[in-house]
Amino acid sequence: MYLNLFLFFLTLYISVADKYSPDLTDNEFAEFEDFEVEDDIPLNDISEKSRDESKEATLVIDDQDIIIDDDDSEFEHFQDNEEFEGFEIKDEKPIAEPKITIAKIPINFRQNWDSYYLEILMILGLVVYFINFATGKSKNTKIANTWFQTHRQLLEENFSLVGDDNSLDNNENVHLIKESENIFTLWCSGRTCCEGMLVELKLLKRQDLVAIISGMMRPVLDQIHITVRMNKEDMDSFVFCIASKKTAQHLSKEMADLSVFCPERKSGDKFNINAGFNVMSEIAEAASAMLDSKVIAVLNKFQEYVDYIHFSDQFSGLKQTEDSGTLKLPETEKVLMFGFNILLKGMTLEESMIKLQPLMNMVFYCMDKVKRFRLSKEGKTKADKNRQRVEEAFLKSTHQARAEAAAARREEKRRQEKEKVMADEDPERQRRWELKEEKRQAKKRAPKMKQLKVKAL
Repeated sequence: MYLNLFLFFLTLYISVADKYSPDLTDNEFAEFEDFEVEDDIPLNDISEKSRDESKEATLVIDDQDIIIDDDDSEFEHFQDNEEFEGFEIKDEKPIAEPKITIAKIPINFRQNWDSYYLEILMILGLVVYFINFATGKSKNTKIANTWFQTHRQLLEENFSLVGDDNSLDNNENVHLIKESENIFTLWCSGRTCCEGMLVELKLLKRQDLVAIISGMMRPVLDQIHITVRMNKEDMDSFVFCIASKKTAQHLSKEMADLSVFCPERKSGDKFNINAGFNVMSEIAEAASAMLDSKVIAVLNKFQEYVDYIHFSDQFSGLKQTEDSGTLKLPETEKVLMFGFNILLKGMTLEESMIKLQPLMNMVFYCMDKVKRFRLSKEGKTKADKNRQRVEEAFLKSTHQARAEAAAARREEKRRQEKEKVMADEDPERQRRWELKEEKRQAKKRAPKMKQLKVKAL
């Protein structure tokens, strides 16, 4: 029986082998060639082959009751439609296509200049500003140098030293000192009756475009300010000023000496000069002496050139505010100050500077006149009383502040004394100091009583 069964399986194996691999016995590499052949089989042949194999699912041997199942039979339940009853096949949603956003590219700037008008204006403004700076700076320098060259000989005739550039051996190197792009200064010294003279050229800010625009709305002029510091013994006690109406109003409010000693402004026609001037004088005889025929002639002829003339033995600068906290009178000095306008319209620079020479001659004339002038006895007495009155008014207004300052100094002195005693290791000395301090405090708290003396009958 077993032998028959073995022969049956052997026969079955040979028949199957002959069916699928007829050349297996003759070719040793046949098993490898099967893979190559399979690789070359088209997809349609593979599908047909799989369908044929599915038909031969099971081989039944009647005689031996042996059933051989194909390997694919275990997946047949997937093909059974009744196996998946009750399950709905859902349609898959189609994947949405991504949206493509196209960026908006701006128009080329060369084709749309209106979008850059602000930048263009700024660039043009900067270009105009720098061009104006260069031209304005050059013009101011030219005006200052022209003035100096025109008046250099006159200055050298009246002063032994013109300019201070540390080059005394070579006078050709003398030049103005440039404080800024529109301010130039010149110091002259070496003359009788004065310590020196400072010339300051305050020109327009031609290098500043903003200042030029503001000057169109509020016109201003180039000016020359001259300050002569007189010796103390070469000037008497008086305050005098003559200025244009607008400048006089400004000076009387801001200058300390004018606001205190001569706050009243008088018209110029009372002194035989143009009514466009205002005269402020502490003492009448000083005004009459200063405004002689020569000075009046220059003022009437060059009215538009003269801004102010200010003589003072009590000059201390601008008026101090009440909140300044000063406890003593400000230091004063004796000065002669002149302010002249520079007119450039309708003339060349050389011609306009030559027009200023008579005014410079008047400056030296006033210096000599002030040196020779002396007040009368009545005028001197009045001037002294005015100065004493001003000093008393100042002391009275600062009495409270000075009292508080003195009390603060005394308190600081006691504090330092206490620290010194406490630092000493002598207990007896500390005890004596404490007793002394207690007596002082008790005396301070005691009420003050006046003692009256009654004469005996």
